[in-house]
Amino acid sequence: MRPSSREAWLAAADETGAVGNASSLHAAGRRARAIVEDAREQVAAALGAHPTEVVFTSGATEANNLAIQGASGSIVVSSPIEHHSALDPVKWLETAGVSRVVWLAVAANGVTEVAPEALPPLDGETGLLNLQWVNNETGVIQPIAEAVAAATSAGYRVHSDAVQAVPYLDVDFAASGLTTMAVSAHKLGGPIGVGALLVTRDARLAPLAMGGGQQRFRSGTLDAAGASAFAVALAETVAERETESARLQALRDDLAAWAVANVPGAAVSGAGIERAPFAPGAAPNRTPSATASAATSPHILHIVFPGKSAESMLTGLDLAGVEVSSGSACTAGIVDASHVLLAMGRTQADAASALRVSLGRTTTREDVVALETALASLV
Repeated sequence: MRPSSREAWLAAADETGAVGNASSLHAAGRRARAIVEDAREQVAAALGAHPTEVVFTSGATEANNLAIQGASGSIVVSSPIEHHSALDPVKWLETAGVSRVVWLAVAANGVTEVAPEALPPLDGETGLLNLQWVNNETGVIQPIAEAVAAATSAGYRVHSDAVQAVPYLDVDFAASGLTTMAVSAHKLGGPIGVGALLVTRDARLAPLAMGGGQQRFRSGTLDAAGASAFAVALAETVAERETESARLQALRDDLAAWAVANVPGAAVSGAGIERAPFAPGAAPNRTPSATASAATSPHILHIVFPGKSAESMLTGLDLAGVEVSSGSACTAGIVDASHVLLAMGRTQADAASALRVSLGRTTTREDVVALETALASLV
């Protein structure tokens, strides 16, 4: 956590005390309510939204589920490379027969292809397009502006998981044209277990849980301290975003160049990998194709090391004091092949041989050198 966020959390906790329920009418409740509403205004100002459009949640998982299940519609069109908190709700809607789901194609460079013809005509039905802003594994920036334009003209609502985008890209909710957008505090240096769903004022969502209706369609006692700490971390992140993005981009580029130059066969995801795009569910087309490099967020570097075990590399790096991830779902200690790389046309072997390196505000050049040294020895 950022020191400023931690201080805000402690101050709010001290202020509200044990009886500061923001929905209570007594003095302690009113103090808690003031803290929550101040935080709501800060979050709205930082993200280009109106305060009434900010719904505090327990994190992005709840926000994504509320947006997707709450506004599912008859037809849901989704990218297959979403974070599991935005992917699994779509799969559930399909399996349960609630919605007809259309899966978009993904190019070899990791960009989801959202052409107008990929959106089925609604013919009086309701539709939702689900597309994350930045992929959480590869860091590839998705075509949000184009997707919103195509979806809006076709009558679809649009939801985006913007968790990875907010810290490093210019994110303006009003200007984006999105219907809903998920954000998480801990990606910004805020507390874990706090997030928000931004919802346009004319949108209607079915609640996931019934209760007191404290926030329109989201019930539950409000976490005043968490909201305050989230708002402070977000404001600070936005204020330093341009400078920090440039600093991390330089570190990321240096690390990517080192990996390609020093590890035989290493391939940076998003960097024009020669695989032809294919539709999810179909057999991948292995015919080489010239794929343009994709724009990526400065804080994620995703590399495939053909023939190497991601699980072994993770363990070795961890023993060397370097903490990275495979970018894969880990269940019961078993690392699965990345669904993102499979959708991009990579093989099962490639998908089990990838590392996701995440950089942030505490990352230094010395950290990058330590990773390079450890990785060189391991490989």
